[in-house]
Amino acid sequence: MGQPLRVGIVGVGAISGQYLSTFARLEAVRPGAVRVVAVADLDATRAAAVAAEQDVRALTVDELTTDPEVDLVLNLTIPAAHAEIALKAIAAGKDVYGEKPLAATLEDARAVLEAGRAAGVRVGCAPDTVLGTGVQTARAAIDGGAIGEPVAATATMMTPGHERWHPNPDFYYQPGGGPLLDMGPYYVTTLVTLLGPVASVVGTASHTRTTRTIGSGSRQGEVIPVDVDTHVTGVLRHESGALSTLVMSFDSVATRASEIEVHGQTGSLIVPDPNRFDGDVQLHELGGAWRTLPPSAGYRDAARGYGVVDLATTPPGTPARANGDLAYHVLDIMTSLLASAGSGTGVAVESTCERPAAVPLSDMPLSDMPLSDMPLSDMPLSDMPLSDAPS
Repeated sequence: MGQPLRVGIVGVGAISGQYLSTFARLEAVRPGAVRVVAVADLDATRAAAVAAEQDVRALTVDELTTDPEVDLVLNLTIPAAHAEIALKAIAAGKDVYGEKPLAATLEDARAVLEAGRAAGVRVGCAPDTVLGTGVQTARAAIDGGAIGEPVAATATMMTPGHERWHPNPDFYYQPGGGPLLDMGPYYVTTLVTLLGPVASVVGTASHTRTTRTIGSGSRQGEVIPVDVDTHVTGVLRHESGALSTLVMSFDSVATRASEIEVHGQTGSLIVPDPNRFDGDVQLHELGGAWRTLPPSAGYRDAARGYGVVDLATTPPGTPARANGDLAYHVLDIMTSLLASAGSGTGVAVESTCERPAAVPLSDMPLSDMPLSDMPLSDMPLSDMPLSDAPS
């Protein structure tokens, strides 16, 4: 069967449980394919508890990123730590895969990609929600001509803010946070998956409050500062010519708008929540009525961690779907949008990327290629304070 891909996880906060659950499912389907061998966290007590539960080793971050028994570092730390952890792992010859965004700044993200290429290792990054049946069925409909030539899309995320439920929400309101950099990767990655890379953006942004009050946990009632814009809106011009309108807000109460809609000359699509892997895709053809499309593409019953497995089973020389170049382009789009909001002018997006390969309708990504034949070098990174990543 070949050697397993040995994974070390940095940051074992809430989101790590979803990855561990996915890897456990994989172990039941194909024993020894992917194996978690170590964990690390700034909270040594938490790392020890997860290590005992998973029957793996608890290490320090430095120990894990250099451990010879770790092939891939799964980085589930806060955005501000993404680049630091990734560069440590790459310097030790490890593949890296992590939660979004690729890094807190475009400069840091570029350094990660350049280091990965120089070291000959793979860099991957969430979100992998786009690999599920929801987004992939919508993509199949678009590619199959169901809406004709795509003209426009809308992407909307409106919430009151995460401090209501998150016990440690500080990083959402610090540089590198905010609704666009926090939730935007799900929406922008979906838009790129559906309509291709983005050439230019124009945007504006604001914030209604300079402080927020924590609503749950041991710090309930504590007031924290807001150092980023909390309502961002803009228009993305795709290289294809299609226009996507984006609204990301922590300043609203609720909305009845679809998370994502895509409109073409002969039809319109409602795309399910890009923070999920599944959901109904609805199509309205010219002269017809709304109808739900059956799943026709994507990984069935997918969950966080499928991007890691997809990378592990991607043949040598072929880009994995949740790859670093895509994540870099998405970050470039978002930072360009914030730059446009600050300057009041349109901004060209300097990077581009290949539209990721479509996912045929299938179960867990397990290729027939023996794992021992796969190069252990080209993986991703994540998103939580060396311990506390958001969902």
